[in-house]
Amino acid sequence: MTNSKKYHHGDLTKSLLDSASSLIKEHGVESLSMRKLADVVGVSRTAPYHHFKDKNALLCALAEKGFYEQEELLCQLLKQTLPTADLFKQYVHLYLEYAQQHSETYDLMYGRVIWKAGTPTDSLVAASRQTFKTWIDWVEKLQQENILPADNSALRIGQTTWASLHGLARFYLDGIYLDKEDLSGMVDQMIKNLCRSPH
Repeated sequence: MTNSKKYHHGDLTKSLLDSASSLIKEHGVESLSMRKLADVVGVSRTAPYHHFKDKNALLCALAEKGFYEQEELLCQLLKQTLPTADLFKQYVHLYLEYAQQHSETYDLMYGRVIWKAGTPTDSLVAASRQTFKTWIDWVEKLQQENILPADNSALRIGQTTWASLHGLARFYLDGIYLDKEDLSGMVDQMIKNLCRSPH
């Protein structure tokens, strides 16, 4: 099946996002251009602009996709019938694994390329807020079940707990801690620090 036939019936937006994700994973965000993306996907060099206004919009769409993937990880985890403390431990590991496996996307989701140097789209802002709301809703339940401290609001506990997760993820992504055994030990200790009591 040729590209033209495929995209006549398929979803070019998804193909552009998938290819852009692969490109930044292999070569970094700086190497991504709308022209290069069009060449990789096999469409005209004007085709991507029918789906994304410019590179900023494309990067925002990648970050938006990442937020929804992160939210889905949590939603799928919560379907498991495990003790809440075990679910929290699993989530911490899943969060860090996602950051490691999708490092370039994670950088877009939480980095300066979009939020400081670029212009976040409305849909990206909405996706980030939705993902954070899902997290805060769960934090409230974790407080109710005495997993996380209840001496402050779910919002404040959720913010500081997430900051710990993000900080450890950044240590790994920035090359400060690369030894996986060392990182695993840090994760276990961080969970103990975050939880209200040892679990």
